[in-house]
Amino acid sequence: MKAVQIDKITPAEDVALSDLPIPQVKPGWVLVKVHGFGMNHSEQILRLSEIEAPYIQKPVVPGIECVGEIADPSDTTFKKGQKVVSLMGGMGRSFNGGYAEYALLPAHHVFAVETDLPWDTLAAVPETFFTAWGSLFECLQLKQEDTLLIRGATCALGYAAIQLAKGLGCKVIATTHRESKFPLLKDADETILDDGKLAGKIHDATKALELIGPKTLGDTLRAVEHGGFVCNTGVLGGVYVLNNFDPIKDIPNGVYLTGFFSNYPTQQIMDEIFAFLRAHEIVPSYGAHFTFDKVQDACIALDSHKVNGKIVVTME
Repeated sequence: MKAVQIDKITPAEDVALSDLPIPQVKPGWVLVKVHGFGMNHSEQILRLSEIEAPYIQKPVVPGIECVGEIADPSDTTFKKGQKVVSLMGGMGRSFNGGYAEYALLPAHHVFAVETDLPWDTLAAVPETFFTAWGSLFECLQLKQEDTLLIRGATCALGYAAIQLAKGLGCKVIATTHRESKFPLLKDADETILDDGKLAGKIHDATKALELIGPKTLGDTLRAVEHGGFVCNTGVLGGVYVLNNFDPIKDIPNGVYLTGFFSNYPTQQIMDEIFAFLRAHEIVPSYGAHFTFDKVQDACIALDSHKVNGKIVVTME
């Protein structure tokens, strides 16, 4: 089979396809014929730095998600030919991930899906929509009557969150730090240019999805209404921790702070996501589509940060 395999720091320009044997099944694992996968910032981090960490299996096939069909169910309850998605659980780090024509994956992180979405559109769903779903519904407990502030909305996760929130019937306020990106947020009810200070400028946000991260989190906590929820999910601002954070002083009275970690998908949640997409006729969007033979170009596009939305790769 064709696959991307790395064992050292690998700039996008050095990504290449290799010939590897198709993995042999083992108990508790299934062989998936990969039809496509979405690309993620964490895979860029893996290629450019994390690959040197001792906990990374080397050489490794990157990719924290994929979509496809069961090629060999091994001893599991899956059926050959069944359509599935897989994400997280150590994919692309502890064991080989989705940048391959076949992936051997632990059954507990493979999920059956019932959908008519084409492979390219389906590839935009697993990690991005699971993260948006968990952030909005598990962490923010989003309701139809809420006004949702999405800070740093011009990213794949932001676009997915807008689609889900609008499907629910919420009012959505989306921010970006570039006025030129306002057209990309046309589905939001209101678009705001983010100059780093939103507190005092927004008066009706009951829930906030923080995608910039610790860099702007304090300001976002002050931007929501009393009784509001803030979920920190992204780190687009490049700041990963809060130094000298004082929860008593830095979290306003009556405001609730939570965060979402996307390492624990379940079949039930994936069923709920796809049922919601069907019920609200939501077609997941993506920013660019490459075929697997152009995976190097896809990695270059990922590293350039010039694609507005999810980058998806399909096998043909």
